[in-house]
Amino acid sequence: MSETTKVKLLQGALRTLTEQGIAKTSARTIAATAGVNQALVFYHFGSVDELLAAACRYGTEQRVARYRDRLESIGSLGELLAFGRQVHEEEKAAGHVAVLGQLLAGAQTHPRLAPATAAGLDLWIAEIERVLVRVLAATPAGEFADPAGLARAVSASFVGIELYEGVDTAGARAALAALDQLATLVAALDDLGPVAQRAVRHALRRASNAAERA
Repeated sequence: MSETTKVKLLQGALRTLTEQGIAKTSARTIAATAGVNQALVFYHFGSVDELLAAACRYGTEQRVARYRDRLESIGSLGELLAFGRQVHEEEKAAGHVAVLGQLLAGAQTHPRLAPATAAGLDLWIAEIERVLVRVLAATPAGEFADPAGLARAVSASFVGIELYEGVDTAGARAALAALDQLATLVAALDDLGPVAQRAVRHALRRASNAAERA
């Protein structure tokens, strides 16, 4: 029963964030959404902030697990960006984009939420990094790319686009189109013959060495 109650509270916290926003999220509203006694928030989690932090981790683990098989089947940067578009639409429809926005907003004034929100994002980043390591390895850019940094850049881009879409839908679409152009460029490099790819690698290596010297 105890674990069932904890799950109800975790799910209730996420629903409350989605439906009422961080400003109206409290022990009372979460308990009402979860259908349990308000005192159980403090019994199981100690505070509302701790419950929200746990809910962030719980929700992200659930979402990442749902998409893991699809991530493992991705074979190119273009497929990764297409996957990102699909996930964006699915997560928005399910209300999870709204939860992310509320957690990011709450982290500005609730210090305990910041590390939990970052840890949740790190779960996504780790999955994306694995994909990037795999898809970039055989490309001319693979020798010079930083998959860990790129994973954070891609994740930050989609987080920003998700939040930006609420105020400028056309601008968000333009940003996604720009990412698609990047995927097209990488695909074009893949299609080059061996001689051209060696020339590209040589140019990238020279540029990389110049940047390091600078």
